Amino acid sequence: MTSAKYDVLGIGNAIFDVLVQADDKFLAVHEMTKGGMALIDEARATAIYKAMGPATEMSGGSAANTIVGLASLGARTAYIGKVKDDQIGTLYTHDIRAAGVAFDTKPATGGPATGCSYILVTPDGERTMNTYLGAAQDLTPDDIDAAAVAASSIVYLEGYLWDPASAKEAFVKASKIAHDAKRQVALTLSDAFCVGRYRAEFLDLMRTGTVDLIFANEAELTSLYETADFDAALRQLGQDIKLGVVTRSEKGCVVTSGDGVVAVPAHKIEKLVDTTGAGDLFAAGFLFGLVRNAGYENAGKLGAMAAAEVIQHIGARPQVSLKDLAGKNGLPV
Repeated sequence: MTSAKYDVLGIGNAIFDVLVQADDKFLAVHEMTKGGMALIDEARATAIYKAMGPATEMSGGSAANTIVGLASLGARTAYIGKVKDDQIGTLYTHDIRAAGVAFDTKPATGGPATGCSYILVTPDGERTMNTYLGAAQDLTPDDIDAAAVAASSIVYLEGYLWDPASAKEAFVKASKIAHDAKRQVALTLSDAFCVGRYRAEFLDLMRTGTVDLIFANEAELTSLYETADFDAALRQLGQDIKLGVVTRSEKGCVVTSGDGVVAVPAHKIEKLVDTTGAGDLFAAGFLFGLVRNAGYENAGKLGAMAAAEVIQHIGARPQVSLKDLAGKNGLPV
């Protein structure tokens, strides 16, 4: 196996985030399922945006947030995702490159606008997402940079990619290229509703070895195995995948592998502001620990630290250097 050019390459829906603080009544009036992610069309996107209060707008997308977090920790990173050559697409491209991430996917010249997610953050810090995929759904196998994938230690994929059919094909193509190059493939299940849509296909990806590492939260894990019994679901995960990492909010995380189960506590916070990006940044810290061979416990601590940083402010990307933060907390960088 040749040495890697990148530590982690992410593939995902390139989405611009529009965040606004709202109450539960707003969610009810607009028939939104609190804490979930709903796919919407352009007309619904326009209606939600019109009804929203003052917003904070910034680049997002689940896998992209993870990759930006990894770059903040000092990892060598790359990203594949589709934007349009419009104003928001240009801004998105600037943001991810400015974070130190290699991003060379050609923008679409026609078709729908760059994707946007309208994120309602309630006073309890919970985020509810309404996503217009736009140009992101036009990611195709032709957008997969085979050389970049083969040169990455870990290829990281988001479950949300399973919604658009062409992106699904791109996902499988990237996995094959990675495994042919003796690299690892990681997948985040993204959302319990996403799991509900694609449960059988996600289980197949795991059981056939298409993916080597799964990230999930408690709700996603219990949805995957259709059981309320967390311990039973965790045991089944351990049988279905080489490495499984499950986040449990304030309870921390558990890591299941051939070596057994490791539990890691959550990182202390002063105030919960916005849970948007918590799972994305946890994955960033854990993957960083993995590529640095820091061990599962330290990887979990890095994940918990990165997640703690992002949930204490609005937005899904770090506002400080995670590398510096890790150093202050005595964690390996």
